Amino acid sequence: MSKVEIIKRPVERLGWDLKKSAWSAAIESLIIMFLGILFVAWPDITVVVVANVLGAVFIVSGIYQIINYFVVKGQNDFFNNGLLTGVVALLIGIAAIVIGEDIANIFRIIIGIWMIYESLVRVNTSIKLHATGVKVWSYILIIALVMLALGIFVTFNTGAVVQLIGWMMILTGIVGIVGDIIFIQQINTVIEKLTK
Repeated sequence: MSKVEIIKRPVERLGWDLKKSAWSAAIESLIIMFLGILFVAWPDITVVVVANVLGAVFIVSGIYQIINYFVVKGQNDFFNNGLLTGVVALLIGIAAIVIGEDIANIFRIIIGIWMIYESLVRVNTSIKLHATGVKVWSYILIIALVMLALGIFVTFNTGAVVQLIGWMMILTGIVGIVGDIIFIQQINTVIEKLTK
């Protein structure tokens, strides 16, 4: 076997591994994009489903931790916090299922009120700038009014924050897929040069 053949095999294997990894990343980007589309199209239903799925995962994990604690006699192990971890996970899971949608609504309202407050501060600033003769007051007023409209939208639209997260997930998925395709194309070029 020649030196070229010895080098060629690991390089081809490396290329295959890199391509496999890149395609896996592309699939993950597609999944993120798909979830983003769900968040944009059906924000309320998606929040409930995600809360229920995460709640179920925490409940199962909590039950496992509690059972495992007693099975391995963790009460005699000073560093074993399985019982506490299990109880906390169980409580988080139950809370996520019972009040998951309410938590999202409270978060949305707090963000919306904060946006409204910040916009009113900017309106006040623009009025003061206008009174002192500063020419850019109108730009600040326009920005403040846009912020006010967005704050009102977020406060009273139940799916606004979830939809925003959905759009970010869609963009992240698109950027990820484009990056993965570019990466795959570069792998082919590198492999071709190394195997010649």
